[in-house]
Amino acid sequence: MRSDEKSGRAFVRARAALVAGTLGLLLAVGGCGASGDSSGSDAKADVKSAPREGFADEGGAAASAAPEEQADGKAAGKKAAPKAEGTHVIRTATLSVEVKSVPKAVAAARGVVESAGGLVATENTERLDDTYETSHLVLRVPQERFQEVLGELAGSGKLLSRTSNAKDVTDQVVDVESRISTQRASVARVRELMDQAEKISDVVALEGELSSRQSDLESLLAQQASLKDRTSLATITLDLTPPDAPGDDGSKDEDPGFLDALGGGWDAFVTMLRWIAVAFGAAFPFLLTAALAVVVWRVLRKRGAARRPAPAVATAPAREERPSAS
Repeated sequence: MRSDEKSGRAFVRARAALVAGTLGLLLAVGGCGASGDSSGSDAKADVKSAPREGFADEGGAAASAAPEEQADGKAAGKKAAPKAEGTHVIRTATLSVEVKSVPKAVAAARGVVESAGGLVATENTERLDDTYETSHLVLRVPQERFQEVLGELAGSGKLLSRTSNAKDVTDQVVDVESRISTQRASVARVRELMDQAEKISDVVALEGELSSRQSDLESLLAQQASLKDRTSLATITLDLTPPDAPGDDGSKDEDPGFLDALGGGWDAFVTMLRWIAVAFGAAFPFLLTAALAVVVWRVLRKRGAARRPAPAVATAPAREERPSAS
């Protein structure tokens, strides 16, 4: 019994020692991991703060270039996604106004637009007859004075028609500006590579690439200028026409009279004679050739008839008279 008890106690002690050793080992491993992490972070901080031995020049250059690269990266990021100030809207309008005097209305419209800080882009005046003329104007006015100018032009006479349109192009403006920034950075990189190139083949290839990218940049700049022009100045198309009714003197009559009919008939008669003369002139060479051919044919026929000999006249032989037997 004593041997069994001793063996049991020895087993319990061994088990307790094993558990205690395991716990101690776990605590030791945890402490080493924590100290390793802290030492690793300190080492990383030391590596970042001080250059490595044997690479002092490169480390110094990298350290000096790092802030510049970060600044350039931030600047490029800002240029890549520029923020548009407010909204960009393209406004257009079309007006058709009936006025008593077209020249006076054109002068008044020009004065209204110029006083608002705009300009007359296109002016086309057409005279229909001695008393009637129409005018077609394309006006450019600042966006903030658009509604004011539109109201003044519409009230200059009898408004026949009016249409207005507004198109928001803010997203397009932002996209074009972002693409311009990216394209400028791309052109700058190609130029840097050209400065560093030593082989002629590399220089030629880079020149072609630079020309292509520069062309794309100029196209984007043209789009940006067009958008800026259309969003800063609104476009108003104005058509000015005189009244359709006759004037106060009643000199113009819409219904045709006897003189109008006589004039139209005379014009038709003269036109017919002109066409007959044209047709005769076109057929005259053929008629002359045919007449000459007939004359020649008749002359030749007469000559042929004169050269033929006259036919001989046949006479009957005389009968011999026989004596009658008497």
